[in-house]
Amino acid sequence: MYAMAISRPGEPLLREQRDVPEPGPNQVRIRIRACGVCRTDLHVADGELPQCHYPIVPGHEVIGEVDRLGGNVGDLGLGERVGVPWLASTCGRCRFCLSGEENLCDQAQFTGCHVDGGYQDFMVADHRYCFRIPGDYSNAEAAPLMCAGLIGHRAHRMAGAAEKLGIYGFGAAAHILAQVARFQGQRIYAFTRPGDRDAQDFAIELGAEWAGDSDTAPPEPLDAAILFAPVGSLVPAALEAVRKGGRVIAAGIHMSEIPAFPYTLLWGERMIRSVANLTRADGEDFLRIAGEVPIKTHVTTLPLADANEALNRMRRGEIQGAAVLVTDQS
Repeated sequence: MYAMAISRPGEPLLREQRDVPEPGPNQVRIRIRACGVCRTDLHVADGELPQCHYPIVPGHEVIGEVDRLGGNVGDLGLGERVGVPWLASTCGRCRFCLSGEENLCDQAQFTGCHVDGGYQDFMVADHRYCFRIPGDYSNAEAAPLMCAGLIGHRAHRMAGAAEKLGIYGFGAAAHILAQVARFQGQRIYAFTRPGDRDAQDFAIELGAEWAGDSDTAPPEPLDAAILFAPVGSLVPAALEAVRKGGRVIAAGIHMSEIPAFPYTLLWGERMIRSVANLTRADGEDFLRIAGEVPIKTHVTTLPLADANEALNRMRRGEIQGAAVLVTDQS
């Protein structure tokens, strides 16, 4: 089989020929059909996540079919279509795991960071951390749900019952979240890279009632703001945009330095909170909601061998919606 692997941070991915892996206890082997390209993959490629292991095959928005079963697997069958998310495994014993906060487990491993992910033809994954995928989605359409959708869902819950919701960075996660928020009757205010008219038009198309540059103020105070753009300077900007008692949710795994800001921006019981990873309960809840809306993902597909091009296009802000890599056998 072939895999696109990162040997060292900062270097391009290399196409490697490898043996097809065999599943161990509690694992299934998955014949990969599609893998979404997430901004976290850029952070992995650039060495911005110190917890990652190298060399590594990135990718944690994986869709494929169960191809072989390891020992102790009784809940999945051969041929079933599954998705593999960022959360690859947890210890199951710590205070976080036992209290429903497995996303905070200190022993957690993450797909495409600690264990090889979906930029390859086959992979093995712990069956307990795989999701069955609804049949209404094609493989490419389902891939972004595994992280862009899941992290957006967790951030959306943290934002609370906001009538006026700001979204900073209108990429893969935002284009999914906007559909859910509109379905639930919320008003969307979209913030994009300065001058990015295409992204702003895309946001309006998906139901935003206002879209503008990230360095401008919204036309009225927001109840909450979610930051998908990993730009620290947007934190004080978002604080200034929300009303007293409003919430600012930082939804990325990495962010540039947050500049100093006056206490008056935080005062008034405003709140800043981060999103860390996801739980399996998040996945089950979100996939149910995805079918109710129903969510339509906007994807640009590229062959697996073009993984470097996909990352570069994401870095330049040239992808509308989500980029998805597809394997030769898709």
